[in-house]
Amino acid sequence: MTPQTHQTPSSPASATEEVLTLAEVAAIVRAPIATLRYWRHLGTGPRSFRLGRRVVYRATDLQTWIDEQHNAT
Repeated sequence: MTPQTHQTPSSPASATEEVLTLAEVAAIVRAPIATLRYWRHLGTGPRSFRLGRRVVYRATDLQTWIDEQHNAT
């Protein structure tokens, strides 16, 4: 029997990083929720993931995406 190891997050901040809902992100980027869903479908929007049944966004991923959009113009 091999001992089980407990894997910790790569950094302590990742466990406490703010997670935003679809509605919160829509308010921040001032776009309809349907647009965010479409961007997610196309793979062009901010990085998102499922947490249970909900689609959520990490605040740092959203900021990175906003910065990329700014730099692309």
